[in-house]
Amino acid sequence: MLEIIAVFLVVTGLLVYANARFVRLPTTIGVMAIALVLSLAVVVLDRLGVMHWARSYETSLLESIDFSDVLMEGMLSVLLFAGAMHIDLSRLRQRRWQVYSLAFVGTLFSAGIVGLGLWLVLPWAGLQLSLIHCLLFGALISPTDPIAVLAILKSAGAPPAIETVIAGESLLNDGMAIVLFSLLIGALADHALPTAASVGLLFVREVGGGMALGLALGFGVYRLMRTIDDYEVEVLLTLATVIGGYALALHLHVSGPLAMVLCGLVIGNRGRACAMSETTRHYVDVFWELLDDILNAVLFVLIGMEVVVLSFSAALLQAGAAAIVLTLAARWLTVGLPVAVFSESLRLPPRSGRVLTWGGLRGGISVALALSLPAGAERDAIVTLTYCVVVFSILVQGLTISRVVERSFRKERRGGFRNA
Repeated sequence: MLEIIAVFLVVTGLLVYANARFVRLPTTIGVMAIALVLSLAVVVLDRLGVMHWARSYETSLLESIDFSDVLMEGMLSVLLFAGAMHIDLSRLRQRRWQVYSLAFVGTLFSAGIVGLGLWLVLPWAGLQLSLIHCLLFGALISPTDPIAVLAILKSAGAPPAIETVIAGESLLNDGMAIVLFSLLIGALADHALPTAASVGLLFVREVGGGMALGLALGFGVYRLMRTIDDYEVEVLLTLATVIGGYALALHLHVSGPLAMVLCGLVIGNRGRACAMSETTRHYVDVFWELLDDILNAVLFVLIGMEVVVLSFSAALLQAGAAAIVLTLAARWLTVGLPVAVFSESLRLPPRSGRVLTWGGLRGGISVALALSLPAGAERDAIVTLTYCVVVFSILVQGLTISRVVERSFRKERRGGFRNA
């Protein structure tokens, strides 16, 4: 295990340096793009009969780790907590109904639109997946990934209202998606649709339990931090809360992601304002920003390298293109269109719909959920389709979202929307 960690850290460090020195893209996009290009080069050289050892080594390295476990039970707690710590809770409260409706209702409808659409489109590409597998794909691809979204939003320059809505939605909708994904996995295993009672019970336990645990952890640690003024102890308390709290959530079968989001919101707002000295705030912020940046870089390198273990064919690439279009269409129907129609009542700037549509990035969570499916031809197809959508989302949408923001809010920028 030490050797695997060492290899990935060394590779990540070199790619981060290469991006900063030569490519100069946003770190997450840059390292993923470089890793993807290098991995594709390895695949091509292997097919040409050159450097077969390189592909064998990279494949064995990736197969020695469980991407789903590494993200869902390792990195995710830290990344969600770090992201939530920097969300302004007062702004989130002002936009709570927009955020809740997009995170819960929007995700549910998007999953259905993508799933049904894929089921109808796949035969045109010469592929067949059952409706339940298509709905599973819809569930795992519909949530916007908070890790990708928060990383890109740092440089997008969107109005504060848009930043709050996108960030808040992305931090909450993965919990909804995981609940929906779990229900569909159960239906696949039982060969029967879940009952309304079982759906309600799971939702209350996962979502309600996760939020309650997060609030309890956040306020508990906040109380402890108020009694001391020692930045080393307080930094360690936050780290222990995240790692221990996420493990407790898994043990209690409640939503760990939602627990970490709520805990991060409490400590990042109430804790920072009332329980930390200026010195402690500085060290806590620096520690979590560094940890967030390092793990983000490692995660996106992993995503870029995963291409060597995927199977591609002309039919799968066609289906991948269709999945990209369906995902964007579902995002527009469930988010962009309602926001465009009701932007005035939602108190959002004009043309917010297009920014929210294009800013709905997919990332590591979707890949991790796809890889957690039972082994088989259906899983392999879904993993490849997921990878196509994620790569398009991060490389194309991620690289152009700043331009979309600039064009959409040119007038507001001239008027100084940040003071609005």
